[in-house]
Amino acid sequence: MIIVTTQEIPGKTIKKSLGLVRGNTIRARHVGRDISAALRNIVGGEIKDYTKMMAESREQAIDRMIEEAEGLGADAIVGVRFTTSMIMQSASEILAYGTAVILE
Repeated sequence: MIIVTTQEIPGKTIKKSLGLVRGNTIRARHVGRDISAALRNIVGGEIKDYTKMMAESREQAIDRMIEEAEGLGADAIVGVRFTTSMIMQSASEILAYGTAVILE
């Protein structure tokens, strides 16, 4: 499966657009991580637990988007974007979306 953020794939021709595909996940913070993050906020620096959690969330959202595209018979997904939104004070959603296409 080819996945790109552009609307075209160099060297490939899009034969058919199958429509929007998406994958999302909602993750809640962990109390232990929040304590660690609060301490890190005082002294500064990267909050590695949150960085890891967000990276895992993005991968899960991508995997779900790919699964939906494969179900439609797509060869590729173009115009891929990510968005994040807060669901509640301690939970965020990561959404990956794009257009499923069939290539020639």
